[in-house]
Amino acid sequence: MNLYELVVADTEKIMLNDLLFSEENKAALTQIIKEHKYFEELKKYNLKVDNKILLHGHSGCGKTSTAKAIATALNKKIVIVNLSTLINAKIGETSKNVKAIFDKAILENAVLFLDEFDQIGKSRDSEDKDVAEMKRLVNTIIQLIDYFPADSLLICATNYYNSIDTALLRRFQIRLKFEMPDAKQLEGYYQKILSDFPDHLQDIPYKYNISYAEAKDYVHTTMKRQIISELEFKEQQQLIETSI
Repeated sequence: MNLYELVVADTEKIMLNDLLFSEENKAALTQIIKEHKYFEELKKYNLKVDNKILLHGHSGCGKTSTAKAIATALNKKIVIVNLSTLINAKIGETSKNVKAIFDKAILENAVLFLDEFDQIGKSRDSEDKDVAEMKRLVNTIIQLIDYFPADSLLICATNYYNSIDTALLRRFQIRLKFEMPDAKQLEGYYQKILSDFPDHLQDIPYKYNISYAEAKDYVHTTMKRQIISELEFKEQQQLIETSI
């Protein structure tokens, strides 16, 4: 597979204020963005910015959107790689591809976002692959992270925090957990996305104990059904009027 087929071209602009976070996560993300905006000023005082972030937690709770929002806030391009597509039977080729992706992001001064980080960052004690090969891959990643430029930004995401090698975990200055939304948070989210639709379509039952992504899919599916139903009804009415 060609390297550029592994990289997702994404130009979607997401604002940090459009996302829902815990107050803790919001404060940490705001601080990260400020540090990178004032990188040169902080450098004068030998103060290093935090540039390696791990986002972990339940699927569909905003990790990818967060990475995009950070890139938007910093007016940077984002290089998105789903690491599940990167794994190659020949571990040397996987290491080579990972290095090429790091080089691409650094050259373009882009935010590098590695999704499903556990796919290549698994513990070196993992039994699901040859231990020696996994060790070599993890060691390659550790070196790439250690030499990642201070003015660049690496964001990794995983749903399986506990499966990642502890030596890798230590490389991340910031580790933010994304929890499933509670009832109050979901209600606020429903109200926000429903506000884009006509008032008479907004009265739908809310679903709970689901992620933000699942809630969004539910609303959009329900809206499409209702809109299509209205259009079909109007078409039927027009046919009746025409036949009279």
